[in-house]
Amino acid sequence: MTDRLTEDDVLEALPGLTRTLLVTFVEFGMVIPLRREGHGTPSLVFRPVDLARLRLLCDLSNDFDLDIATLGVVVSLIDQLHATRQAIVTLARAIAVEPADVRTRIATAILPSAD
Repeated sequence: MTDRLTEDDVLEALPGLTRTLLVTFVEFGMVIPLRREGHGTPSLVFRPVDLARLRLLCDLSNDFDLDIATLGVVVSLIDQLHATRQAIVTLARAIAVEPADVRTRIATAILPSAD
């Protein structure tokens, strides 16, 4: 698979996705493709991460029969969880390089006591 996909490539890769639904996902900002100018008409260019996100959107929409507004809320919550996870990983890496006494104080402050 190439690093850049056209609308047709995406529609071919995701049989349950229609052009109308793809446009809706883009218009609602649920997926943000790159825009390429060419031949006077801008076209959308999708990356593999966009394809994965579109697959998730299709699965959520179809499996749970979510309308576009509800789907937007669910995807927003998933995005927040991913951002929070990344922040925790970054924090854990920063703590890991601290001296043992600092790590112990941090652990004592954040872990519940066994009382």
